[in-house]
Amino acid sequence: MSTKTNLTRRNFVAVSASTLGLALAACGGSGSADTATTEATDAAAEYTLVTEGKLIVASDLDFPPLDSFEGGVAQGFDVDLSTEIAKRLGLEVEYLPPMDFDSIIPLIKQGGKADIGNSAFSITEERKAEIDFTDAYLDSNLGVAVKSDSGIAGDEAAIIEALNKAEMTVAVQAGTTGEAWVLENLPNAKVVPLASVTVCMTGVSTGQYQAFCADLPVIGHQCTVSFTDCQIALEIPTGEQYGIVVSKDNPGLTAAINQALADMEADGTMASLKEKWFGV
Repeated sequence: MSTKTNLTRRNFVAVSASTLGLALAACGGSGSADTATTEATDAAAEYTLVTEGKLIVASDLDFPPLDSFEGGVAQGFDVDLSTEIAKRLGLEVEYLPPMDFDSIIPLIKQGGKADIGNSAFSITEERKAEIDFTDAYLDSNLGVAVKSDSGIAGDEAAIIEALNKAEMTVAVQAGTTGEAWVLENLPNAKVVPLASVTVCMTGVSTGQYQAFCADLPVIGHQCTVSFTDCQIALEIPTGEQYGIVVSKDNPGLTAAINQALADMEADGTMASLKEKWFGV
């Protein structure tokens, strides 16, 4: 049975140091080596915050049910996740105003305005070159939404053939893996990168765009709740995993969040959040 641990910045350092100290004592290492190794561990475990006592989060807040901005309030699975992580670190969560998705990683990389980016970021090697990711917390695939009466249907090959034409316009959210998939698999179609999922889906609903490619949980939510005249034409098994974005200059924060995520998995909190927002 796992023991739930609430890690503040201070006791995260203390736990790491004491655990390492016990291990070294058992090995019979020298005093100078013990001190040097413990100091190195303390340095890795410490982290900085933009504002003391707060975990400041950057998100586009337009990706329901992962994140959205309803009545001026941030909500969704990722928002609840950020709030729970902050609680376990002894911090108060604070969301910045909604921003364009493709501006979040540069913001975290630059530093000074937000501690983390949490906006359904798929872990990719390209992104890892710029920032660090926490451990994965959610699996996802991609999906393609079309107007229900569009006539675009069939197996994957048939749908790709129907959309991969010069007269077809496909909406994507700029900077996403959905955009990357469309550019690779629908090279003949006109690709329109937009800032908002809502704008993309509205364009499909009104006939301005013939399709929209994005993460499957979001596509499903949009077609079921907000744009019932649209449907999922294609599910794309990409096997993506979501991670939280942290600056490479703040490895201690990544480690602390990873511990919080592991504890949430062990004590059932993660399962409860998934059931709340996805029904599974």
